[in-house]
Amino acid sequence: MTLQWISYVWDEPRPATSREVEQLEHRLGIIFPKIYKEVAAQYQGMTPHPAVFNVGRGTNVINVLLTVIEDKRWRTYSIMRAYEAVKPHIPSGIYPFASTPGGEYLCFDYRSSPDHPKVVLVTVEMSIYPIADSFSELMASLHDGRVLLA
Repeated sequence: MTLQWISYVWDEPRPATSREVEQLEHRLGIIFPKIYKEVAAQYQGMTPHPAVFNVGRGTNVINVLLTVIEDKRWRTYSIMRAYEAVKPHIPSGIYPFASTPGGEYLCFDYRSSPDHPKVVLVTVEMSIYPIADSFSELMASLHDGRVLLA
């Protein structure tokens, strides 16, 4: 299934420049994975379709890819705002990049590798669940949630 992107934060796509991505990396003190930078620059503030991902024995949904830029009107959807909200409650080295409808965050987990972060889900209770070994793996695993019978 081909991944499509649907407007969410803004009515139309609002690409981020490479400079804006670099400024965010500098503020956070990390380097995002290359494929994430390409996707975020093009689709920040948008929703992927399909958007369902597996977590444990269940599933969850990516609501929106958080924004690289901090639009004053839509600051709620910015990576920096999300990071500031979760930082006091989670281990150092975890950075949000997407949210779920339930207010949870998909995050990069740099704790075991500063060059190849894994993807984890941080729940509203600040529990951390592994999702994928990479952003690419997460994107490739998205599905529409339907169960196919053999």
